[in-house]
This record gives sequence, structure tokens and C-alpha cells, in this order.
Amino acid sequence: MARIEGAGILVLPRRAAVGLRLGQLGAAIARRVGSLLPLIALVLAWEVSSRSGMVSSFLLPPLSAVLGRVWDDALSGDLTINLGMTLYRALAGFAIAAVGGVALGIVMTRIKFIRWFFDPIVSVGFPMPKIAFLPIFMLWLGLYDVSKISMAAFNAIFPVIVATVAAAEGVDRELLWSARSLGAGERQMLREIILPAALPQIMTGLQVALPVSMIVTIVTEMLMGGHGLGGAMIAASRFADSPGVFAGIVEIAVAGLCLVKSIAALRRRLLIWHQEAQEPTTV
Repeated sequence: MARIEGAGILVLPRRAAVGLRLGQLGAAIARRVGSLLPLIALVLAWEVSSRSGMVSSFLLPPLSAVLGRVWDDALSGDLTINLGMTLYRALAGFAIAAVGGVALGIVMTRIKFIRWFFDPIVSVGFPMPKIAFLPIFMLWLGLYDVSKISMAAFNAIFPVIVATVAAAEGVDRELLWSARSLGAGERQMLREIILPAALPQIMTGLQVALPVSMIVTIVTEMLMGGHGLGGAMIAASRFADSPGVFAGIVEIAVAGLCLVKSIAALRRRLLIWHQEAQEPTTV
């Protein structure tokens, strides 16, 4: 039987504790499997519809054939080259957008002239489809990595700026007044109060910017050609290579999922001290 020790702590017998842990593990596995059911259903419907002849195999090749093509690309080294080039461009553009966006957003909240100058630019540029600037980037920077990385950074920086400005302005004013009353300087306030307090919302902006950088990189590769997942898909489509096109889609989907999961894990790591990382308590 359970017993109550000092300080009102409820102590369960070893067998009951083990059973409770197993129950929690089973519930976690059930939730994970349940979340995968729609994806499993989609995969099965894809394979069955293609194999049964409901849809032409040229329009929708079987998933097994697509996965076979992915495997062949991996063995030949094409997947490594194309995936590496795409990730390099996307992550380089994201890094530039992250550093520049956070820095500019913080400065905009601290210096009125910078805010006056950049606020209209951000207000106009944030909602507009910035992919329309691609021809200009091609004319100015050429068709190689510089233009592709620049295009990814240009598209990804706006959500970072907006999130940083909103986060920095949302810091509790009482914290700032208390820090100033204790003699904290501007740098100390920025380092020890503003950035930690704004970090959750800044991370949200970065989580938006990373997929944007990946998407724009794929689009630029499709339009400019060369190595990369987008370029490989366009090359396959020109030769009516349907499995190659769908293999590119699968490769992009897996790469994008890995990036999203990675930055989500980074968020949990950086915000381990924050309230959102704390597990709910039960009475």
C-alpha cells in the first residue's frame, strides 16, 4: 500500500511505481503511433492507387519505385551532393538572416533614428512576396551560390526582425526600471534582461525563418539550375523522369522535417529554464 512520509510526500510501492512508468510509456507510444496514422494512410493510398492502375504510374509512380530511386541516388552519390548543396545554401542564408535580423531588431528598439528609417521598409517588405526580387538578384549577383544564399537570407530576415522587435518591446518594464535603479548599464541590461526575456519570441521568429530559407533555396535552384535538390527535380522533369521528380519531393520533405525538428530541439535546449519547458504539475 502507498504510504505518506514527512512533508506530505506520497510514496508508492516499487511494483506500483514500475506499473505507473510502464503506463506512461505505453501512453506516449500510443500518442506517437496515433500521430503517424494519417501519414501511414497517405502512404498506403499512394502505393495502392498507383499499383492498382487507378492513376497512371507516369503521373504518380509507386512509392516503392520512388524510394528505390532515392536509394539509387544515395548509392551514386548524387543525393549527397544535391542535399549538401541545398542545405549549405539554406543554412547559410538562415544564419545571415538570424544574426542580421536579431541585431537589427534589437537596434530598432534602442535607437529611434534606426527605428524611424527601417520601420517603413520592414512594414512594406514583410508581407510582400519577396521571391519577385529573384530576377534582380540574378542580374546583380549571377546564377551561382551568392545569389541563392542572398535570396534565402533576404526572404528569411523579415520574420526574424518582426519577432525580435515585438519580443524586445514586450519585455516587462518593471524589470528594466529595476535594473536601471540598481545601476545596470545598457550592455548589461541587453545581455542579462532583454535578450533572455525576448528569447522565446525570437526563437519563434527563427522557427518561421528556417523553413522560409529552405523553401526559397529550393525555388532558386529550380529557376537557376545547377546542383541541389531543386535543380535535380527540374532536370528530372525535363527528361520526363517521373520517379526522379517524386524522389526529389520525398528528399525535400525529409530534409525539411529534419531541419524543423532540429530547431525545435534547439529551442527546448535554449529555453530549458523557461516556463514553456516545464512539465505541468498535478495536484
